[in-house]
Amino acid sequence: MALNLQSTTTLHNGVNMPWFGLGVFKVQDGEEVYNSVKWALEHGYKSIDTAAIYRNEEGVGKAIKDSGIPREELFITSKLWNGDQGYEETFQAYQASLDRLGLDYLDLYLIHWPVPEQDKYRESWQAMEELYNDGKIRAIGVSNFKEHHLDRLLEKAEITPMVNQVEYHPHLQQKSLYDYCKKHNIQLEAWSPLKQGELLTDETLMEIAERHGKSTAQIILRWDLQQEVITIPKSVKQQRIHDNADVFDFELTNAEMKLIADMNKDDRVGADPDEMNNR
Repeated sequence: MALNLQSTTTLHNGVNMPWFGLGVFKVQDGEEVYNSVKWALEHGYKSIDTAAIYRNEEGVGKAIKDSGIPREELFITSKLWNGDQGYEETFQAYQASLDRLGLDYLDLYLIHWPVPEQDKYRESWQAMEELYNDGKIRAIGVSNFKEHHLDRLLEKAEITPMVNQVEYHPHLQQKSLYDYCKKHNIQLEAWSPLKQGELLTDETLMEIAERHGKSTAQIILRWDLQQEVITIPKSVKQQRIHDNADVFDFELTNAEMKLIADMNKDDRVGADPDEMNNR
């Protein structure tokens, strides 16, 4: 598919979401996150993904404001943290995120983890549906939900999540979840697409990269896009932010896609969603 940095996919509610964005997990609030977002926006990124637990929403918001880019041209995501789940708590947490970001609305709000042991994600979802129906969020979704979490959510949900953001990279391809989301028209989004850097020296990826005159990171990010998975690589280096986005001038062949598909190990760097607790 012919894409560029501003290309979007249409979520099932008709909202357009960029295929490519900047993630700011573990980016320090203040100058570090401000510069990361500033450099990304200057380079043409339109999508920024943060979360309450990242504790950098204020810096993200300041960079957005100082960019001078009209708000409607940007796509801003944040997430509801585990300890803030619950019906009333979700409204409070949403408003707190908005206040820190200095925004009037979010483009996408996600339940960060299902946290099965506290079992509050269904009441949290009810609150998110109300925020969505009131026009305070353009799209709502979940993060780190497996199929059975989604099944349980959908038993009572009036609105199917528009997005499921999960750990997704060549070593963790979650094929059954990928197929489930396709079937239910839930857009899959990859966090940690580079497996926190672990994949950058993989021999298979390095060989493919050499053939295309690209980096291993660029190969992985292109692989995401060709599978119609939104990707949000994180970096705090200006050149890396630019390089990560340089994935729109080549295509992986079917044979190369198969080589990468064969790399799956079901190996996580993050927590298993069934074991993530309220921390």
